[in-house]
Amino acid sequence: MAKNNKRRERAAPEPVAAPVDGGLAELIPDRDRPRGWTLRIDGAPQSHVDLDDPSYLDFAYQRRLGHVIDLVAPPGQPVHVLHLGGGAFTLARYAAATRPRSTQQVVEVDAALVQLVRRELPLDAQARVRVRSGDARAGLGKVADGWADLVIADVFSGARTPGHLTSAEFLADVRRVLKPGGSYAANLADGPPLAYLRGQIATAAAVWPELALAADPAVLRGRRFGNAVLLASDGALPLAEWTRRVATDPHPGRVAHGRELADFTGGAAVVTDASARPSPQPPPDAFT
Repeated sequence: MAKNNKRRERAAPEPVAAPVDGGLAELIPDRDRPRGWTLRIDGAPQSHVDLDDPSYLDFAYQRRLGHVIDLVAPPGQPVHVLHLGGGAFTLARYAAATRPRSTQQVVEVDAALVQLVRRELPLDAQARVRVRSGDARAGLGKVADGWADLVIADVFSGARTPGHLTSAEFLADVRRVLKPGGSYAANLADGPPLAYLRGQIATAAAVWPELALAADPAVLRGRRFGNAVLLASDGALPLAEWTRRVATDPHPGRVAHGRELADFTGGAAVVTDASARPSPQPPPDAFT
């Protein structure tokens, strides 16, 4: 009986809110997972973390990026991963849990957010994750040539990706830090008429010979705003397995590649530093 009373008396986690450089950050407890938390910034969901099970990925786009981490090398093999954009370090935690002894770098521009996450959602002390506060492109420029097996870009400021992280010059620097056969994966957000997404595919195609895109079918058809994950490499992509995993996720998606992806791009122009613009502003109901 005493144990039951203690269980009833144990307070449920309370939301945490704090101002950060990018707005108001909120950590919302997950009612279904005792140590699960969702990070929101100005109301926009940014990350979900389960401190008890860092291999659990809640958001559909993060699951698709998690599949990339799974497939970038043989199972369990340590890898070098560069994360441009940190959020709550969800994907860095995932890689550390599923690929022990991996070496990772995270570049996050919001220093106050980094402090909040480190305090409220601390990283495993055994994880080899180095977190730097700073601009993603500037941080990328400090990484040695050929260091990374995988570069993941998941950078949003006010729910939009900054323009200087969308250009061919930026992607050329990403390719510089990748090992031969290494992969680049980016979280892209767009809605009808998908001009931004088409431009990003055209730009990546100017840098890498192999591309694939995973998204909800309704997003690919231009019916609603949502996330798409772009995967690029100078080597062969794990298309069959990535396609199978994306299709069997709790929120199934589709993978487009080859002629289908080229047709989808529809002759969009390559984005340069001179022409780069931020990604589109999400519609008001995007996160409701």
